[in-house]
Amino acid sequence: MGKPLVAVFSGAGMSTDSGIPDYRGPQGLWRREPDAEKLVTYEYYMADPEIRRRSWLMRAEIGALGARPNAAHVAVAELERGGTPVRVITQNVDGLHQLAGMPGRKVFELHGTARSVVCTACHARSGMDEALARVAAGEPDPACLACGGILKAATVMFGQRLDPVVLGQAMAVAKGCQVFVAVGSTLQVQPAASLAGMAAEAGARLIIVNAEETPYDALADEVVREPIGTALPALLTRIAGGGLTRAVSSGSCRASAARHDPKETTWF
Repeated sequence: MGKPLVAVFSGAGMSTDSGIPDYRGPQGLWRREPDAEKLVTYEYYMADPEIRRRSWLMRAEIGALGARPNAAHVAVAELERGGTPVRVITQNVDGLHQLAGMPGRKVFELHGTARSVVCTACHARSGMDEALARVAAGEPDPACLACGGILKAATVMFGQRLDPVVLGQAMAVAKGCQVFVAVGSTLQVQPAASLAGMAAEAGARLIIVNAEETPYDALADEVVREPIGTALPALLTRIAGGGLTRAVSSGSCRASAARHDPKETTWF
């Protein structure tokens, strides 16, 4: 039997060990500063220069560009390098999976990337580091250098739709995988969170690694409450060693008819 396709669905909790705060956890940004959600809400951002100023300052203060991959990111990349077919579906915008060594074509960034900025008028793209350098030099709300339009991070803000192409690719992975590991996500933000249920309904073994309960715990074959930095590497080592093979074989009977024919999809 070949190695199972493993889908790793990562949320903000995946990156907290890298110094990037989460949003909905006990110490999450939205709980500590409820008004901060406006800084990443498209309607507020586009209408209010003060919101944009605060949003740029928030990005500079969080320091995501200087963050480095932690043990969990490294473990995912090592699983892929070891020959297990892995696809990452992430709600995160920090690019740490790629920095850890995951090939970019195998990472589906549902909410875009904070490592680039895009003009909302002409759609020109440039680096986030360039924009933050302009902020540090005294521009509170840097405009597009090409057309003067409003710049924003190349992320999906509240009020914006997910990229349908990226979402479609993520759905195909969820329906086609044999193991779906949801890690560091409250699984509350839709439609991204529904991928966990989609995978389970298609017969995948669903494993949730998160400090708090999620709406999908009842569907899960395994729920892990231990710290992500140690729990995920241990789990992925078990997967790499074939520790889930028998469980995957039996679990896939839940909805085998709904699964993609593995002959029709190449995951490597």
